[in-house]
Amino acid sequence: MEADERAAAVYDTIARRRDVRAEFSGAPIPAPTLERLLSAAHAAPSVGLTQPWDFVIVAAEATRRRFRDHVAGERDVFAASLPPERAHRFEAIKVEGIMEASVGIVVTYDPSRGAPDVLGRHAIADAGLYSTCLAIENLWLAATVEGYGVGWVSFYREEFLSELVGLPAHVRPVAWLCVGPVHGVQDVPDLERHRWRMRRPLHDAVHRERW
Repeated sequence: MEADERAAAVYDTIARRRDVRAEFSGAPIPAPTLERLLSAAHAAPSVGLTQPWDFVIVAAEATRRRFRDHVAGERDVFAASLPPERAHRFEAIKVEGIMEASVGIVVTYDPSRGAPDVLGRHAIADAGLYSTCLAIENLWLAATVEGYGVGWVSFYREEFLSELVGLPAHVRPVAWLCVGPVHGVQDVPDLERHRWRMRRPLHDAVHRERW
């Protein structure tokens, strides 16, 4: 593949990436495919080469159901905080695909990994957390290339998820990712389709020299 073709493939993957909710087929993920996705995540850059992430694969239906019920409760809490017009718009938005996805992957952050002398973290305490987010993005793009969907669930309390999957006290859950084969993905991201928020143009986000 020529350099321009490789570049086009990368940009195409970025453009096709979606936060998937309702499109999961529920079909199993072959073990080699899951290994590739996790390997892509594990190849992410990390501050001080700490690789501060871990991945908890959750397939058990009972565990996923408990998490889904917790998320549903947090959805209700958020909905109750909205003004009527926004609450009405929010009703149509699906926020998770926990039971529909093939598995859940809990991505965690361990601040003790490589501590205390983490090269590059002395001035930015959250650099390890940023590294974990890079691992998530790597997994997401790899899944997109493989034709799989990923949905990041954020309607949860960290204490609940930590207890649910047995995390050590010092380890923080960063994401529950719903992962699996999909029937297809939306051309337009869900929050734009439901007009919850529209994407702002690049030129609004770019500043030269100073803000």
